[in-house]
Amino acid sequence: MKFAHMADCHIGGWHDLKLRQLGIDSFRKAISICIEEHVAFVLIAGDLFNTSLPSIDLIKETAGILNELKEKDIECYIIPGSHDFSPSGKTMLDVLERAGLVENVVKFKDGKLKFTHDKTGVKITGMMGLKAGLEKEHYKTLNKEELENEQGFKIFMFHTGIEEFKPSDLKQVEMESVISLPKNFNYYAGGHIHYIFNQEKEGYGLIVFPGALFPNNFSELEKFKHGGFYIVNDKLESKYVDINLKDVVSFNIDVNGLSSDEAERKILENFENKAIRDRIILLRLSGVLSSGKVSDINFKLIMEKLKDAYTVLKNTNKLTTKELEELELETGNVDDVETKIIDKLEDQTFNEDTIKYLMDVLSMEKDEGEKKYDFENRVEKSVTKVLGLESFYAN
Repeated sequence: MKFAHMADCHIGGWHDLKLRQLGIDSFRKAISICIEEHVAFVLIAGDLFNTSLPSIDLIKETAGILNELKEKDIECYIIPGSHDFSPSGKTMLDVLERAGLVENVVKFKDGKLKFTHDKTGVKITGMMGLKAGLEKEHYKTLNKEELENEQGFKIFMFHTGIEEFKPSDLKQVEMESVISLPKNFNYYAGGHIHYIFNQEKEGYGLIVFPGALFPNNFSELEKFKHGGFYIVNDKLESKYVDINLKDVVSFNIDVNGLSSDEAERKILENFENKAIRDRIILLRLSGVLSSGKVSDINFKLIMEKLKDAYTVLKNTNKLTTKELEELELETGNVDDVETKIIDKLEDQTFNEDTIKYLMDVLSMEKDEGEKKYDFENRVEKSVTKVLGLESFYAN
């Protein structure tokens, strides 16, 4: 028996239409490999979609892909993640479950988390993820004794970072301790943190994060190039499966001290004799121009030079002039503005992920029936947790 473990598909997460299509094509490719490998079932550990209410077109396409598993009698077990879970309780995962395409294993009876039994005999359960790590409150009240005493091959799915295993670039972000997880499971299928991690923990089992199925932003494309998932057998032997549909070529060009004309020539020179065709091109420019304006650089000519690429992403947030002292924002949608602010602020006080966590907290919605005072208190506590200021809050 073997099964697949993927997470953080974030279908619909890109504004760039070509990259959005690559995201769902990566999901299609992963499901196709699962079928070819004859897995018994598939685990999706949160954030199948990038939002709780994706577009109809994305839902139809995703449902069609999941139906391929159903036709092969391969079950798909899922948990809501911080992106596809809504405070109102409305999530498209419920629609997919009612259609028989997935099964949400976060099920409670009499206040206790219950197991979902796969036809192979494997027992699966898990906990949902919430924005800004607010699932912490659910772990505090989790009755773990019955879960730990259950016999058989057991899988626990979760969508939260683990403090003891967090990557160094997230050291400022508070996460859940491993002791919050129930012990005595064979496999712990993690999601939410976009990095690849696979380690056995004594008293627990094999704890695994497969990373995003497809990179979710400019920085992730730079760092990881592509995504993937794990295929695991009942002996806990695992293999990582790369999903690489398009090669990524990064150009990190420092034009510090150059004029705008000199910067333009240097940028163009970097493309000489480089494989560009049908690749994802990442162009990150940095430095302080000695003369001229950023707008003097002929980006239309640069894009023409890269016309054979699959798509081009340009980041000029760290490119400025001596005269420019304050943060400049181009007009655009909220996500673009947020991305610019993050790029300007990271490496100063907080890193990119901390800033994103903070923005998630500040965008929380008031729950139905929740009093204004209780909502404001919940937001305040969440902000202090993200910033590590609990001691100040207690005082």
